[in-house]
Amino acid sequence: MTAAAPSPSRCRLRWAWWAAGVLAIAAGCATVAPTPQRPTSTAIAATLETRLGRVSAAMLRGLPGQSGFGLLLTGTDAFAARAGVTRAAQRSLDLQYYAIADDETAAALLHDTLEAADRGVRVRILLDDLYAVGRDSNLAAISAHPNVEVRVFNPFAHRDETGASRLFDALTDRRLHRRMHNKVWVADNALAIVGGRNVGDSYFGAQPEADFADLDVLAAGPVVQQVSASFDAYWNSGVAVPIDEVASAVPSPADARIAAAQLAARAQGWRRTAYARALPPFVLDEREGLGPLNLDVGSAIVLYDDPAKVLRSSAAEPGPIMAGMRPIVAAATHELLLVSPYFVPGQGGTAGLCALRKRGVRVRVLTNSLASTDVPAVHAGYARYRTRLLECGVELHEMRTRAQRARPLRPGLSSGASLHAKAAVIDRRVVLLGSMNFDPRSRLHNTELGLLIDSPPLGRHIGELFDDAALGEHTFQVHLETSGGALPGLRWEAREGDHVIRLDQEPHASWWRRLIADIVGALAPEELL
Repeated sequence: MTAAAPSPSRCRLRWAWWAAGVLAIAAGCATVAPTPQRPTSTAIAATLETRLGRVSAAMLRGLPGQSGFGLLLTGTDAFAARAGVTRAAQRSLDLQYYAIADDETAAALLHDTLEAADRGVRVRILLDDLYAVGRDSNLAAISAHPNVEVRVFNPFAHRDETGASRLFDALTDRRLHRRMHNKVWVADNALAIVGGRNVGDSYFGAQPEADFADLDVLAAGPVVQQVSASFDAYWNSGVAVPIDEVASAVPSPADARIAAAQLAARAQGWRRTAYARALPPFVLDEREGLGPLNLDVGSAIVLYDDPAKVLRSSAAEPGPIMAGMRPIVAAATHELLLVSPYFVPGQGGTAGLCALRKRGVRVRVLTNSLASTDVPAVHAGYARYRTRLLECGVELHEMRTRAQRARPLRPGLSSGASLHAKAAVIDRRVVLLGSMNFDPRSRLHNTELGLLIDSPPLGRHIGELFDDAALGEHTFQVHLETSGGALPGLRWEAREGDHVIRLDQEPHASWWRRLIADIVGALAPEELL
């Protein structure tokens, strides 16, 4: 599969979608994706007939109704978990992603997936079309395997590789700036990996200078069946279209064999790399469960958007994720932690956070700085609310890039070059973890998925990671200062060994980044950020 790697171009892409969205809204055009009836496909039911099902049962023995969650903090752990459950799968693999990159870690995982299909495992791959369009031949070649089907979500009408016709589509069809942002990897309906990571080198620690600080969990127990139900809802929706229905040409059996051989060759070469040789072990034991992960146990539900969200003319009403979160956040008694790479709270969100502060609830936010973000336009939306949030007592922590830190950091919420993790923790007990950013794009336009978990051990675990990020050398804390009768000014402080660094402008951000943020902050429609 050769979907373009998302990380190098996300900034340019967000700018393109912002411009396209403005023009599409002005044009008032809203065509829809094809919705023919197709045979329904669902997750397997008899999970205890599989090795992974028995491993899952072993991990939660004596805990009826509870689910287990193992945090995947490092990119290498996240890769090893995906590879491990894929190699152990016996019945089914369901992969749902916003982006699968054309790089070596993605090729290695896709090769493992095709090897599972060779063993008789049913493989369903659902990929948002934004990173599939223009690459139909390779996707169709993978889908030609008798045990594999690839579908693309919310497809473009024009599929040339140059992108010119796709830009026309985006300019004339507002549907196309709404994307499927969900990220799910399910093996045998027994173990699921859910979180913020796409599939590619920059999410798995294979690009040390350009990787993301991200967060996944490997989940076991009843919550996995809910994740599978969400996958089935998207897979069977009219917006998920088999690649053969949109590809310009169907590959011959010879083409499919060549594509598989090329993928195998890439995977073989990757196995000789230093990264592959240094991967941590991932052990599955039917008596003891998962060797390398300490599971935090709790109850959980899956919250996800209706796939038809991308077809609606507006999404002003809160979706299931926000509707599920709001009463829990409003009931917080002492603390709310928010982690989001793209944080644009809006007027309503700002008022809600300030209301919590008025009740004495401590509110702390970890997001990207202007220097560490890959999308300066979104940072501009956040900057609109920074002063108001500080005035009412919200604590803001902005991530430092790796180059700004004096020493290497241990794995945690801020170990990468740019923050990409998404999580909320209420009173160090209830956790929302998944694909959703706290910004208008996630709320209004993209589809998202999150796990809402009631688990004091997991809440404490993520809370400690937040503390380490906020109180160490990982971040700048933003302060609001006044001098006599002067207007309030922003100040950034960070620790570096025994010293405190104090700055009075966006830390380490280039002049052009500051200029972009200023221009976009004045002009950009917030709903498109």
